[in-house]
Parts: sequence; structure tokens; C-alpha cells
Amino acid sequence: MIKAGEFDAVFEHLDENGDGKVSPVELSRRLGQFGMELCIEEAEMVVGLWDSDGDGLLGAEDIVGLLQAGGEEEKLRDLREAFEMYDTDNCGYITPKNLKRMLSKLGESKSITECKVMINQFDLDGDGVLSFEEFTIMMQ
Repeated sequence: MIKAGEFDAVFEHLDENGDGKVSPVELSRRLGQFGMELCIEEAEMVVGLWDSDGDGLLGAEDIVGLLQAGGEEEKLRDLREAFEMYDTDNCGYITPKNLKRMLSKLGESKSITECKVMINQFDLDGDGVLSFEEFTIMMQ
């Protein structure tokens, strides 16, 4: 368990520029120094999930919440692996065709139209496909 004073030290280390906030770039770069690979997209998602004031940055209290949650990195990794199973074209998003193919492998037969309807429920930007962020929301 991390003690209160240790939270401050962790936050100060993550806050590269000393502005009192941690950006996705800072988070990705600093965790990389510890051997924890977190690409910018994943760091942006982590910041989006933990940013309590909506400014796109993590404050000290956000970092405390993140550190106390523990296991989030592992959940993110598991979600990434699941996403990649659906993203069979390796294009960075899940198409209705990808979804149909994966559901078929899982023993569930769906038409392309049904897959489009399923995707549309979580397609926040209306582009007809699921990004990793949208997939993560769907899986929660």
C-alpha cells in the first residue's frame, strides 16, 4: 500500500514540467521509464477515465485515485488484447465485417446489418466502426 507522502513523490515524478498536472504524453513517457509500456492513445484513455475536472490532464487527486485503483493497467492490456482479436484487419478499429467474423468464431451467427446495429450503439463519433476507446466503453 502506498503511503500519503509517496503519492506526492509519484506525482512529482510524473509531472515532468512541474505545472501541477500530468498530460498523456508525460504519463506515457514517465511510465516508460519504469518499463511500463503505455502508448499515447492508451495514456489518453487513462487520462480520460481518471480526469476529474475534464481539462484533459491529471491532477494530484486524480493520480491518487489511479494509483489506488491498481490493476487498471492490466485491465487496459486485457481490453487491448480483446480489441485486437476483433480487429482482424489490424486497421485500428472494428468494422461490422470484423464483428461478424469474430462472433461467428464464437458460435454466434449475425448478419452484417445486425453487426452494424450493434456497432452503432457504441459508435460515439458516427463513423460506422468502433475505435479502441469506443470498444472500451462498450466493454464496461
